[in-house]
Parts: sequence; C-alpha cells; structure tokens
Amino acid sequence: MTDPTADPVPADVVALDVIDEPRLVVEPGVAARVAAVAGPVLQGMGYRLVRIRISGESGCTVQIMAERPDGTMLIEDCEAVSKALSPVLDVADPIERAYRLEISSPGIDRPLVRRSDFERYAGYLVKIEMAVAHDGRKRFRGVLGTVDGERVRLLRDDIRPGEDADVALTMEDIADARLVLTDELIAESMRRGKLAERELKQSLGLAPAPPPHAKRSDPTKSNAPKPKLAKSAAKGAKKAPPKNTKEHRLAAERLRRGEIDPTEGD
Repeated sequence: MTDPTADPVPADVVALDVIDEPRLVVEPGVAARVAAVAGPVLQGMGYRLVRIRISGESGCTVQIMAERPDGTMLIEDCEAVSKALSPVLDVADPIERAYRLEISSPGIDRPLVRRSDFERYAGYLVKIEMAVAHDGRKRFRGVLGTVDGERVRLLRDDIRPGEDADVALTMEDIADARLVLTDELIAESMRRGKLAERELKQSLGLAPAPPPHAKRSDPTKSNAPKPKLAKSAAKGAKKAPPKNTKEHRLAAERLRRGEIDPTEGD
C-alpha cells in the first residue's frame, strides 16, 4: 500500500499550476464544506479534487472524486487518499451524522469541472446542466467545442426547429457537465489508464524504464475523433481524373513505337 506521507505522484508529472487550477463547477451546501476540507489535503498529496457527492446510500455516503494531474486515478491512489483524508475529516467534522467515506476516480463518463477539462475533452459528446439558464434553457447535449475566454462552445445534437446548433455557455454558470459514454471515450480512457499503470510500475522498479530516445506520450492531449466530412461536401467534391487507365497505357505504348494516334488530326 502506498505511504500517504509520501508524494504518491511522480515529481516530474506534477505541475504546480495544474494542481492549483481552480474548479469552475463547484458543489453547494454540505458538499461545499467537505470540499473545503478535502481540497487542500488532496492538493498537498499531488492530487486534484473533482467532485463531492453526498447520497443516502448505506445511510449516508460521501463520495470524493479525485485524480492525478494527468487525469488518471489508480486503486493505490484511492487507498492513499482514503488513509490520509479520513482522520482529517474526523477532526473537521463537516457532516453532523455518521457517514461512509468513498474515494473514487472520476470514471470514464467523468464530470468536467475545470477549464482544462473542457479543453482536454474537446470533440467528445457531453451533457451540460446550467445553474443559470441560457436563452431560457438549462439542459444541453452535444459535441464539446473550443473554449473562448470564459465560455465553452457546444455543437448541440438536441436542437428543436428554429434553434441554433452552435451555442456558447459560460463555464461559471454550469451546475453539472459530464461526458457521455461512447466507444471513442472508452478507447481514450483505456489508453490513459494503461499509460498511468506503466509509469507507476516504472517508478516502483517493477518495469524497465523507457529508453532515453523514446518519445513520451502526453496523457493530457485529447485524442477526440476527428470530425468527418459532411456528406453534402463529400458529394460536391470533384475527384481527380485517373492517370493509369487502359487508354493511358495504350497511348504510352504507341508513343514508344512511334505510331500516330488515329484519334488525333494531322
């Protein structure tokens, strides 16, 4: 089991500005009090707080979602966080009744809470619920676009007649944003998980270190599927004429023999 007093995240992976990046989507009420206690502890260990969820499961369950700066979270990480955070919560006592503490990863269909989350998962399908209505609407679904200033663009797939598919939503007005489970998202999550597991084994000496010339993969880079060319554009595109047809080969053979093409005039 990982020692919670040590930094469980490799020093070359941790970037202070990444860990310090504030959340734009936060919890209200009791969950906010838990976040105020858990956030600094996680940050001191090299992790980032994602979301706090309090439910009535098993009487009362406090679920704390956390992650490494690269977006991954292994079982060993959850164990280390639980061991370090439990006594701190017992002293702070942000909840007035007994509860069960659960430390977890954000999951594949994870919440998006920071600006970097929206940038990293551009091109993926998301569901967004607004705390403040945008054009009289609070729920949106579509493909995540670019981040422009304090707003994130969304290409909606749930539009009604007369509505604009392209919208710009203010990130601080978002109550909940979550990825939608798709085949592309599952493949990307598996890639990130395998990379994090390999780096952990290398740091513990359980796997050989990569050669110096090996190119290191960037886990923060989005591998979202590239948008396909619209059918209308594809139909309108003109194909280049073929350059190796039977007619071309016969003409080349006549030219080699010095023969005159009977289709050409004098």
